Amino acid sequence: MAETRQIKRALVSVFHKDGLDEILRKLHELGVELLSTGGTQSFIEGLGIPCQKVEDVTTYPSILGGRVKTLHPKIFGGILGRRELAGDREQMAQYDIPDIDLVIVDLYPFEDTVKSGASEADIIEKIDIGGISLIRAAAKNFRDVIIVPSKAEYASLQTLLEKQGAQSELEDRRWFATRAFGVSSHYDTAIHAYFEQ
Repeated sequence: MAETRQIKRALVSVFHKDGLDEILRKLHELGVELLSTGGTQSFIEGLGIPCQKVEDVTTYPSILGGRVKTLHPKIFGGILGRRELAGDREQMAQYDIPDIDLVIVDLYPFEDTVKSGASEADIIEKIDIGGISLIRAAAKNFRDVIIVPSKAEYASLQTLLEKQGAQSELEDRRWFATRAFGVSSHYDTAIHAYFEQ
């Protein structure tokens, strides 16, 4: 089927790791390559699952105190590249951009940080940039990519993997994209409300 997409490579970079281990084991069992950063990468390797560092793909370290990790054309090109467009395929090959078929990412706990009475400096650092950008990019390219934007969708992804293996249909990807834009909208609304105070 033309709308079926194989999951060959997944980018996993999350704040909340609880409930993720079964998904990671299933992805590994299905032969999906994993790509990650920092604490998530250590978590994956701690499960005995091989994982490629984002830094090895981008050739840049995590910089500016962790503010810039995934914001790179090799990551966003791998998510946003349209698989059916010859021009996109050619450019991805030209610049050695790997396909990223699944993105599992969540956001820094902005609202919890505000509720905790943290300082403004700490609150500002909990405005996620890379995560929200990954969510929006993957959701925009739902024709090719699955986006899992929070741990609330872990069970749905696990069900999909158990039923269909390492592949998805367009209606699956659209469903996850709809959840992703909901997460994005809620997050920006919470940040806006904080600044409006």
